[in-house]
Amino acid sequence: MSNGNGSGDGNGVVSSYAGNFVVPNFFSGSDLELQFKRGVEEANKFLPKFSPLVIDLEEEQPPIVVVKAEKEERDYSPNLKGKKNHDREDDGFEDERSNKQSAVSVDETELSEMFDKLLVCNGRDEKNGLANGSNGKKKSRAKKSQGNNNEAVDLRTLLILCAQSISSDDRRTANELLKQIRQHSSPFGDGSQRLAHCFANALEARLAGTGTQIYTALSAEKTSAADMLKAYQAYISACPFKKVAIIFANHSLMHATSSADVIHIVDLGILYGFQWPALIYRLSKRPGGPPKLRITGIELPQGGFRPAERVQETGRRLAKYCERHNVPFEYIAIAKKWENIRIDELKINKGEFVAVNCLFRCKNLLDETVVVSSPRDAVLRLVRQANPNMFMHAIVNGSYNAPFFVTRFREALFHFTALFDMLDANMGREDQMRMKFEKEFYGREVMNVIACEGSERVERPETYKQWQVRNRKAGMKQLPLDPLLMKKLKCKVRGKYHEDFVVDEDGEWLLQGWKGRIVYASSAWVPA
Repeated sequence: MSNGNGSGDGNGVVSSYAGNFVVPNFFSGSDLELQFKRGVEEANKFLPKFSPLVIDLEEEQPPIVVVKAEKEERDYSPNLKGKKNHDREDDGFEDERSNKQSAVSVDETELSEMFDKLLVCNGRDEKNGLANGSNGKKKSRAKKSQGNNNEAVDLRTLLILCAQSISSDDRRTANELLKQIRQHSSPFGDGSQRLAHCFANALEARLAGTGTQIYTALSAEKTSAADMLKAYQAYISACPFKKVAIIFANHSLMHATSSADVIHIVDLGILYGFQWPALIYRLSKRPGGPPKLRITGIELPQGGFRPAERVQETGRRLAKYCERHNVPFEYIAIAKKWENIRIDELKINKGEFVAVNCLFRCKNLLDETVVVSSPRDAVLRLVRQANPNMFMHAIVNGSYNAPFFVTRFREALFHFTALFDMLDANMGREDQMRMKFEKEFYGREVMNVIACEGSERVERPETYKQWQVRNRKAGMKQLPLDPLLMKKLKCKVRGKYHEDFVVDEDGEWLLQGWKGRIVYASSAWVPA
């Protein structure tokens, strides 16, 4: 059988005898770093060596909540990976920090108080908090995979061979390979074993033709905002990706709106709205009083009889939070396919500062390989038509959107190997939140990428360079990065997180990654 190793790393030699594929362990030692470097165009981007709040409950202007919903297809993409975010005033920009013991199981009505405790107020390093000092420099655990016979196996090559067999409809070989992968993988093992378990689930579903049903069931699971907030804070304590993206977007917005009387944020993919309490709090402290804040929260519709339920709940929570801090507030909820939204539905008023915000969700829009009139470009045209004062755009930097299955599989394997390795280096193997991320978030995404096709495949990331071309084509122009902010973000990540996290820049994009593989990028835009 031919070797499916597409990275040309020289470690994929496969010996075949008695149905066993035994190879040197790809995931051990320095080979892991080699894997990340291969197939990564940005591989040269490495890192160089108030006290409790007093709440004024006086109601000056009651917040307004306007709801607009359209019953369409179910929400395919509840995409918020578990994360947590603290904010404190630090030279004019946010520095969210961890406090893992603070998030307890609460009723929805207590979320406004939780926002203060977890998203805004001072964070304190606790024993499970931010990695720093020696913990910040800790190395990944050993990557040795062990099966029942303690043979070292190259799980990555087995997975690629299995994908090739499925692609050529060699079901017998595919099943035999899956059996071997199962013997050496585990949802409770090291990073490589957990990755193999996750990808084996998706390959099995593709082989059985059940990918769409499994993905739909995973997407339909409802998670309360309180539980999601706990996941959010656990993620932020281990990994800076979402935190840095939010700081970048909020800092850009605060810097540009210092004299605005009305700020209107159109949030494409608002989900639970965890980005905004820190901004609301800072607006409440603005000299001369806070501006009026309008947020148009946009989501895909959920299944069932209440397609806009979640996006409406987000508006009610944010309204309550604005009320706590005396920030005049208006909220419009829209639950429909983004490409079908009309400009008049955004309710843009003359004279207000308009900011469009989209963090990591454009990857869920279909492209021209599926629909002739690309929803991706349609949404960017809507953004341009809104003529915003600023467009904050953060993307998942991925190359696993190829129409050819084996090519897509290899690229997804590269991408998720980095993410599983990152969790292995920064979270304990028994950590319940880690298991939740790997099963409910990464597992769901991998299931969609590997086991779904056509319009059912909604995990379709592109690279930041591809998005740069799309945004320019839509009539947008990039804003330069703030050198002071970039310097501070690099220092914060270098000082508080594992040394293998990457913060860099290229072509006015803020880049983030792990061991040289760039996985997220952020940028700010204005109409050309």
